[in-house]
Amino acid sequence: MASQQSTSFDQRVYALVAQIPPGRLATYGQIAELLGCWGCARQVGWALRRLQLPSEVPWQRVVNASGRISFSLAREGSDWIQRQLLIEEGIPVSEQGALPLRRYLWTPELPIRIEP
Repeated sequence: MASQQSTSFDQRVYALVAQIPPGRLATYGQIAELLGCWGCARQVGWALRRLQLPSEVPWQRVVNASGRISFSLAREGSDWIQRQLLIEEGIPVSEQGALPLRRYLWTPELPIRIEP
């Protein structure tokens, strides 16, 4: 069972990720920093992994800092779903999961409002 603290963090992640516009990308670390949780990139990834798919939260727009989809057997195919969803948004993604992060990086207007 998730703790109240992790649930609250997850809700904040979802509220922030929901603000990423179509055709834009953010990194796990960027989301963590915008939440004021420096060094919490993995926790952002775990929060997104806990989403039930399909989801209204555009989780597919969050990638690793290298500008790649994080492929893993533990993702049970969601990495390939992520690739397809990004391609449908007009973001080119190689078969290896590489994408032009600098070109599509989301730069939100600050301050960000986060209301889970």
